[in-house]
Amino acid sequence: MALRKIRLFGDPVLNTVASPVTRFDEQLRTLVGDMLETMDHAGGVGLAANQIGATARVFVFDCQGMRGHIVNPVWKPAGVDTQTGTEGCLSVPGVGGTVTRHNSVIATGVDADGRPLAISGTGLLARCIQHETDHLDGIMFMRRMEPEARKEAMSNIRGADWFQRGIPSCD
Repeated sequence: MALRKIRLFGDPVLNTVASPVTRFDEQLRTLVGDMLETMDHAGGVGLAANQIGATARVFVFDCQGMRGHIVNPVWKPAGVDTQTGTEGCLSVPGVGGTVTRHNSVIATGVDADGRPLAISGTGLLARCIQHETDHLDGIMFMRRMEPEARKEAMSNIRGADWFQRGIPSCD
């Protein structure tokens, strides 16, 4: 396993819709292992493949006592309750914002060997499933924020050192 570089806001791969996984082989198992190691090293609770530059529909997670991965995830709400809370993202360091999501979801997909799986999540796990699946659809969490909060988050991004270093000089 190896640490991979986490792509930051502004990288086009984060706006790319990930392709369904069709090959379940050692390369996919290595990707999942690398993603788990990268997520752990960064202190995250979830990580989508495009956050490390891979355009495969897979994400990893570690929250509420559950750790694993889902390949080709699909989720649906389990009930009508919602939760509103602060979200952050490893691809947007130091910037967070309030996002409303479904409180409970059921995610289905397969594991790295192609075996079917289903996960029921509530609270943080449900938020993680929705956030990471959004990544695989090319959607950053700021798009889920209310307009004024999104403006503030975008202003914070533009002022962040990591973002400033990524902008080419106009000299």
